Amino acid sequence: MEKKFSFILVAFLLMAVTVSAQKWEIEKVHSSVGFSVKHLVIANVKGDFKDFSGTIVFDGKDWESASAEMTVMINSINTLDEKRDAHLRSADFFDAENYPVMTFKSRKVIKGEGASFKLVGDLTIREITKEVTFDCEFHGVAEFMGITKAGFSARAKINRQDFKVTWNKTLDAGGVVVGDEVQINIEIEANKVN
Repeated sequence: MEKKFSFILVAFLLMAVTVSAQKWEIEKVHSSVGFSVKHLVIANVKGDFKDFSGTIVFDGKDWESASAEMTVMINSINTLDEKRDAHLRSADFFDAENYPVMTFKSRKVIKGEGASFKLVGDLTIREITKEVTFDCEFHGVAEFMGITKAGFSARAKINRQDFKVTWNKTLDAGGVVVGDEVQINIEIEANKVN
């Protein structure tokens, strides 16, 4: 009888966790997927992707139990220079014709201090998947025009060579045109799905 009660209690708790977890959709209008990379060793060039989508699953309060997935369309890359953007879409860099999407799927959350946490997951570029850890911050939940919204920031550094995004040129004075380290900067406003 005691074992049966324990089994029922565990099943109830699991059901309660499932029910409390909520789905949130990333709202593009108030979100951004940006990056920066060294140019000519002396400057940071910034860009972003205009077309992306994603979902977050969490209970609206506890980011420790959260999970996230995101898809980014490579053709939407924007660095405010059409010629450079076309080069980035080419086989020298992302090869958007053959690898049109970049994806991220979380695997675990590591609690930090206060509203900070680490989101560990699989980043796939050019069909190469590597584990990446994002340093994240949860900004809270707000109601606006009848919609429940949640805010997050996420930062990570990757080496583009790990994903075979390898094009470069050596400068006469030393160094290279494009740095290997890429800083990813993501700002998310997500809407709770009713």
